[in-house]
Amino acid sequence: MFTKKTDTPSAGTSSATKPTAPAKPTGTSSAPAAVAKPKPSPSVLSSDLTVTGNLVTSGDIQIEGTVEGDIRAHLLTVGEGATVKGECVADDVVVNGRVVGCVRGIKVRLTASARVEGDIIHKTIAIESGAHFEGSVKREDDPLSGKKKSS
Repeated sequence: MFTKKTDTPSAGTSSATKPTAPAKPTGTSSAPAAVAKPKPSPSVLSSDLTVTGNLVTSGDIQIEGTVEGDIRAHLLTVGEGATVKGECVADDVVVNGRVVGCVRGIKVRLTASARVEGDIIHKTIAIESGAHFEGSVKREDDPLSGKKKSS
């Protein structure tokens, strides 16, 4: 099947260093590909949609309409014309519209058009000039847990 060339090695490589294919183990290289799932596209709730109830996703969600209920997501974006009445919990929260309720996130950003009435519990926060905020701001190492620390 394979023939051994002994007369002249090609371009200074020996037959001992020639095979490069086995450098990548086949058992471990296919395992992460099987485990890694493609990232789903973000869910978008359009501006003419009103949802009454809680929303839970492990992916990204963008709200452009009205939600009366709690939202839990990986990335939550509240659009400029959107209104959320309930608790917002996500790794990343970007508020462009109105939120009435508690906001919990590792990274929370209130843009200039944001209107928030409620407490914000965060690890990092950014509040742009022009944002309206009424409530308290508290930094926690794990803002998503929802558990209060005992002193």
